[in-house]
Amino acid sequence: MGSRASTLLREEEIEEIKKETGFSHSQITRLYSRFTSLDKGENGTLSREDFQRIPELAINPLGDRIINAFFPEGEDQVNFRGFMRTLAHFRPIEDNEKNKNAAPSEPLNSRTNKLLFAFRLYDLDRDDKISRDELLQVLRMMVGVNISDEQLGSIADRTIQEADTNGDNSISFNEFMKVLEKVDVEQKMSIRFLH
Repeated sequence: MGSRASTLLREEEIEEIKKETGFSHSQITRLYSRFTSLDKGENGTLSREDFQRIPELAINPLGDRIINAFFPEGEDQVNFRGFMRTLAHFRPIEDNEKNKNAAPSEPLNSRTNKLLFAFRLYDLDRDDKISRDELLQVLRMMVGVNISDEQLGSIADRTIQEADTNGDNSISFNEFMKVLEKVDVEQKMSIRFLH
């Protein structure tokens, strides 16, 4: 079996990914060709280095955090299935999906799952809380060096003060959801995929 053969996606696999992620057949095959073009080692998985070649991620201040989100804990490779599961968080919610309550489990691109994904970009030590320190790190990445530590500190403190309802000086996922209640997550956390 040459490396050529491994670049073909089996029909059953496409069907499974469709069910799991909600992407259409043509989106899956297009994203697969994007995946294989990033897969420099031609081994069916992507490494962090492969991701760093994506220009949009290279210039995104949170690029490294986003790349991290593609990798299961302790892993340094991600296969196509895992790649698609992560991308599914950014799939826009179609109008015809908004009122489907029949789904046995919440789709990966539901509001809650989108927010959970965002929450994890902050919660670096994965203790299910965003600490002042974690918040500071993200703020620093996003604003760069033009703001003094003091100013950043007071932004972090104010943010935690507003969000923290149980007084533990950090932000839980529920508190995070509450703060973002009125934010159009759909707009900010969707990537328009090829149709």
